[in-house]
Amino acid sequence: MPRFYLPLPLTVGQRVTLPDTLAHHIQVLRLTEGDTISLFNGAGGQYTATLREVARRSASADIDAHQAVETELPFAVTLAQALPEASKMDWIIEKAMELGVSAIEPLAAQRCVVRLSAERAEKKLAHWQAIIASAAEQCGRNRLATLAPPQDYKQWIARAPETAQPRIILSPRATVSLAGWARAQPPQAVTLVIGPEGGLSEAEEDLALRHGALALSMGPRVLRTETAALAAVAVLSAAWGGM
Repeated sequence: MPRFYLPLPLTVGQRVTLPDTLAHHIQVLRLTEGDTISLFNGAGGQYTATLREVARRSASADIDAHQAVETELPFAVTLAQALPEASKMDWIIEKAMELGVSAIEPLAAQRCVVRLSAERAEKKLAHWQAIIASAAEQCGRNRLATLAPPQDYKQWIARAPETAQPRIILSPRATVSLAGWARAQPPQAVTLVIGPEGGLSEAEEDLALRHGALALSMGPRVLRTETAALAAVAVLSAAWGGM
């Protein structure tokens, strides 16, 4: 059944007018009046709906039923990702959504090649938010990851976290593995801090440790920035029952 994100209040029995972009998508999929679709608005659960009045540039749907379906991880993962070059951040966000990450915080670290002006950052946030919604449609999640504006790494790491969840940096200098640490811990909310190409600098790692971060290892091989976070989420999911 085709799934679509519709950021509107949804109620069983309601008829909703679908946005132009969604109506266009329905045309591309060659859906017609009477076809059943699934809608979700990010507030939890999903709705089955029947298409009505499908025209070339417009469509509406009747909300038929609500299913309290959730596919979230049993623990919250915040991904604090230093900005990589080119379109790698798009790929990281898409796959992080598929793996169940609940919050994404882009960081400007010392070795980041990408530097975003305020105008570019605003455009990037809108672009990344669209990727989050599209990934949720594809992977079956009914809640969207929250997305923070890009922040300076040093200011972010020095700021006291809002919750007491561990902030984990993946470091080749660490002597304890992420997998070993996770096996010894109960499932819990965590923040994964991932460096850019070239990794976090030694000074940035030391700053993180001084502010309570936990340095863990992902093994003897050096992972690319677009691989590290996703592999780490997979490790935690395997250890804590998220798979």
